Amino acid sequence: MSEIVEEINRVHREVGSRRVEAGEAATVLLRRTYDADASDVWDAVTSPERISRWFLPVSGELKLGGAYQLEGNAGGEILECVPPERLRISWLFGPDPGFSEVEVRLTPEGDGRTVFELEHVAVVPEEFAGQFGPGAVGVGWDLALLGLAWHVEGGEISREEALAWSESPQAKEYMTLSGERWGAAYAASGAAADVVAATTAATIAFYTGA
Repeated sequence: MSEIVEEINRVHREVGSRRVEAGEAATVLLRRTYDADASDVWDAVTSPERISRWFLPVSGELKLGGAYQLEGNAGGEILECVPPERLRISWLFGPDPGFSEVEVRLTPEGDGRTVFELEHVAVVPEEFAGQFGPGAVGVGWDLALLGLAWHVEGGEISREEALAWSESPQAKEYMTLSGERWGAAYAASGAAADVVAATTAATIAFYTGA
């Protein structure tokens, strides 16, 4: 089994929905186990210096109630912070971002391992959801969790190396497999087969440039 397929298989993916104050929200859930202590994983996802090493540079007041901004990406507010177990933040883009939140949950598993869960809940415009489905955000989070794995499990690469990797055939294979797995999770949630096929193809094309 190739390293890329092995990494893809380490992630459990679920697609669902939830009623929030802003309306009907779509949910994506990722779960995987890292070979690292919960305290180390927590530090990796809350320390500005470490976040910049596996994800993106982040600025702001990183404490409960504070605002953050990821370089060229989302910003928002830190809504809940329970070290080293749970972090919940708003995850917002643009002048009219609507409702979007991300929650990270960590559970020690013994022998220095940690179960990591990330759930993204958002009210998604129908024109976007209808074109790309949950894979649009799901593939992005798969890539982020891969970067976190490299960081906490000893195989860290530089941002320059990560950017170069993102254009490689191996990266395109990873994004393609990720898109297919999110398509399967979408189908398991009850989506129609033709909708799953169309949105999966669009998502994979978006990420790989195919």
